[in-house]
Formats: sequence, C-alpha cells, structure tokens
Amino acid sequence: MPLIHLLKQNPVIAAVKDQESLQLALQSDSLFISVLYGNICTITGIIQQIKKAKKYAFIHVDLLEGTSNKEIVINFLKMVTDADGIISTKASMVKAARTQGFFAIHRMFLVDSISFHNIDKQVAQSNPDCVEILPGCMPKVLGWVAEKINLPIIAGGLVCDGEDANVALSAGALAISTTNRGVWELASSLR
Repeated sequence: MPLIHLLKQNPVIAAVKDQESLQLALQSDSLFISVLYGNICTITGIIQQIKKAKKYAFIHVDLLEGTSNKEIVINFLKMVTDADGIISTKASMVKAARTQGFFAIHRMFLVDSISFHNIDKQVAQSNPDCVEILPGCMPKVLGWVAEKINLPIIAGGLVCDGEDANVALSAGALAISTTNRGVWELASSLR
C-alpha cells in the first residue's frame, strides 16, 4: 500500500529527538516515526530499531550531524539505512531524495505572507511527495495551503494536543507530526 494511503489511515507521526523518545515511539500506536536526531555513526542503528518494530522511518536530513547540504548525503543514507523517507527544508535535498526512491517530504516554515506565496515555487523546485507545514496549529493557513498546492500536507510543530490534531486534520492536513507524546497516544483514535 502506498505511504500516502497508510498516512491517511495512521495520521499521527511520532517525531523523536533523542533515544528516550525513540523508545516511547516504538511502543506507541504511531506507525510512522520521524527521526530528528542522530549522526552518521548512529543513524543506521536508529533506523534498524524502527524497522524491527515494523514501523516506517523518516529521517530529517537537515538535523543529522556529520552531514552537509549536498545531495551525496541522500546517496549515503540510501546505502546505509532502510529508511522510508527523507525530510528536508532544502529543495535540492528533497529532489535528490525522490531520485533515490525515498518518500520525500519538503518541510516549510510559514512565518509570513512572503513564505506562503513562495510555496508553489518551492514545490516546483523540489517535486516532493508531501509537504510539511510548520507551525501546524494554524487551521486557516493549512486550508490556504491545501487550496494552493495539489499535494498531501503534514501539519508539524506546535501540535500540542488532540484538539490541535483534529483541527489540523479537519483543515486539510493528511497527517500531523509531533514530539508530544500525549498526541501519540491518540494515534488510534484519530484514524
């Protein structure tokens, strides 16, 4: 089943920032885990733990220590991990991820009208499978983005509780990504 359909059925992505949160995410109902930490020496082991738990792994490549903003990092991750997807704020990295067969998520921070009006240009450059919008607790803006681009949206950042998650999903987000463990516990009820 394509990842988009699985995300729709399992809309809570557990975002982990350390080994402790990874262990909790592995035990959670979240089928998807975004890795927001690690380095070139530890990433293979982190992804192996996720895959052993029969979950899908996304690597936020911008936060991976010991790498650069060059596309060769994507080739390296393809060789040393079984990750399912790559997250990046950089169009070139997202494009390289797609080329390597990763599910590619273009993470975008919407801080003002200029960043909103540049979304379509960014998407045209990166050609992602999905766009992650931060902060994800802005239902009106999520609706605008859904109308502007014809891609699935993940709402990330500042999704603090079940109400925020439900509002984001109702506003047009396919899924939500959060480090908030309380929201992970709602994974089965948000399907």
